Amino acid sequence: MKEKLPVNLAQGANTLFMSADCLNQVVQAYLEYKRIIETETTKRREIEAWEKTRLAEIQAQRDLLIGYLEQSFDERSQNFKSLFQLVDQAIANGDNQQLALTLDSIVNLAKASPFKDLADLAKVKESLKSPDHVWEL
Repeated sequence: MKEKLPVNLAQGANTLFMSADCLNQVVQAYLEYKRIIETETTKRREIEAWEKTRLAEIQAQRDLLIGYLEQSFDERSQNFKSLFQLVDQAIANGDNQQLALTLDSIVNLAKASPFKDLADLAKVKESLKSPDHVWEL
């Protein structure tokens, strides 16, 4: 029996070592799992922050564009009204030269696109911020 005891003891120690190694692998896998969860949660928060920032930028650009278009079209409308009043005056006074000049101005205003200045949004943004900016169409 003395000979069998060391063999059983060796097998028991081997089994104990394998069990400890298995437990260590489970613990390491769990720790890796927790690290990955933390990393991915951080990435998710970064994506959500980026999304909020981009949406705010898009909203600001949208508001800028709408403000520009509203102001631009309001001014165009006023310009057309003023020019047509001048047409009425020229007709009433029989001033053909004034009538021709005014009609030419109306045609040129109609040809001009309020969208041409949108190519440079930075310019538009600065213009909208400035209360002293004169909008010419």
